[in-house]
Amino acid sequence: MNGCNVSFVATPIGNLKDITLRALEALKEADVIFCEDTRHSLKLLSAYDIKKPLYSCHKFNEREAAEKIIAAANDGKRVAIISDAGMPVISDPGNTVCRALKEAGVGYTVIPGANAALSALVLSALPADRFAFIGFLPDKEGERRAVLERYKNLDMSLIFHVAPQDVDRHISSIYECFGDRNACAVREISKLHEECAHFKFSEGLQGEKRGEYVLIVEGARETENPLNNLSEQEHILHYIAGGMDKKEAVKQAARDRGIPKSEMYKFSLGL
Repeated sequence: MNGCNVSFVATPIGNLKDITLRALEALKEADVIFCEDTRHSLKLLSAYDIKKPLYSCHKFNEREAAEKIIAAANDGKRVAIISDAGMPVISDPGNTVCRALKEAGVGYTVIPGANAALSALVLSALPADRFAFIGFLPDKEGERRAVLERYKNLDMSLIFHVAPQDVDRHISSIYECFGDRNACAVREISKLHEECAHFKFSEGLQGEKRGEYVLIVEGARETENPLNNLSEQEHILHYIAGGMDKKEAVKQAARDRGIPKSEMYKFSLGL
């Protein structure tokens, strides 16, 4: 465990074979394993004949679990922390544990592995050079709208996690805030019925909604200012006609075109 007694271990997001050799090694060497749902994790551990004491660490008991993890680590026990699928902490329990470990001076490491968000981004074929991971949106409409407003102008792909019962209304909320965009809904990643559905917000996502979704949304497109299609003099005159003095009109036209004010000024001579 890289000299640390505590490891956050990534687990498969669907196909049980998508577990790394290091992850198996860490789970086999652990004295105790903390997991999101003991019944769910037992299936994975049983598949690899791993029998260890299991303790729950979910969003309702994370602070209490963190104290137990710190105590175990300080007693020299090796602790592995897993979630139901993928990387702990990322849209899963674990962040409170990270902070508690840091505050207590207990070192920890990460054993990387499967990740639903990045896998879905690759499957979507949408731009992946820059992206923002948003995760789950708030359930309340007002709070959801406030979150979306913060990200609607980002010119990069946006990644959301969406539960099946929320898919239609959350897509509707994003459409209302962002306008029509290309999107891709990915589900059942690495499983037999893996699905990658491309759609436009105006059309909605068709079909029955089953399983957890990763929604990849096209970033904001750069909008061309129609005034930039005018000549430089016409652009300045447009603002003068609207009530600006020549100095302010030159400044605003230069800002629209993204050029220095001094360069725009020469086109105002003789107006």
